[in-house]
Amino acid sequence: MKVDLGGQVALVTGAGNGIGRAIADLLAANGARVAYTDADEAAAGRAAAGKPGCAARRLDVTVPADIEAGARWLLEEFGRIDILVNNAGINTRFRVNLDQFHDDEWDRIVATDLTGCYRVTKAIVPLMLKRKSGRIINIASVFGLVPARLQCAYVAAKAGVVNLTRAMALEFGPYGVLANAVAPGSTLNEGLRKIYSSQDPADRKWVEGTLSHIPLGRPAECEDVAYAVLFLAAPESRYITGTVIVVDGGWTAGFSRDF
Repeated sequence: MKVDLGGQVALVTGAGNGIGRAIADLLAANGARVAYTDADEAAAGRAAAGKPGCAARRLDVTVPADIEAGARWLLEEFGRIDILVNNAGINTRFRVNLDQFHDDEWDRIVATDLTGCYRVTKAIVPLMLKRKSGRIINIASVFGLVPARLQCAYVAAKAGVVNLTRAMALEFGPYGVLANAVAPGSTLNEGLRKIYSSQDPADRKWVEGTLSHIPLGRPAECEDVAYAVLFLAAPESRYITGTVIVVDGGWTAGFSRDF
């Protein structure tokens, strides 16, 4: 899939690796100048290296000063913004019931996955509103649509991203700014790839259980998610706003296994 993003500027959060890097790389490959941002500045730098017209910067979406400085840098470095991809996100380290969930873990996840999306958009969108043009693409999750057990903070944050995206569409649409979300299912980032390649019996059982829910029988590659973002960034998607594209191999279509 090729689209013409020539002359456009994109900012991607969490672009140092995984889905974020795949998104940033694909936007750059289709002609956009991309600001690779990440809380890990070194990872962002490695991802952006060798890509003409692109640049990297530290941006921790939980640190307001980072966001404010990043918005100023974006304007100085690129002079405009056409595409904002709010990708930065984390999941829980503890899989326990809500009544046992750690408050600090709740705060950590919501601060990154939901509040970070809100704050980055708030800082960047005025540049789009001024030009009456732009695309906001938020990375949600299938768990923001169909909750999973033992991940209360993550599912709540991602559900928040889904409806925050719809609110953005309602508020910014009259100014020519489109807002959509992409909801990935199980996706082979670096951490998950290790589990899928592990021969540990516990890991193999987890993999088998996960795949039993996916009609296509495999997890997504990061590029599968990136192509959905590219579609929403394309000029041809000019009449799509307030929607969520699910990239899950059929996971949320219904029960794949027999009962």
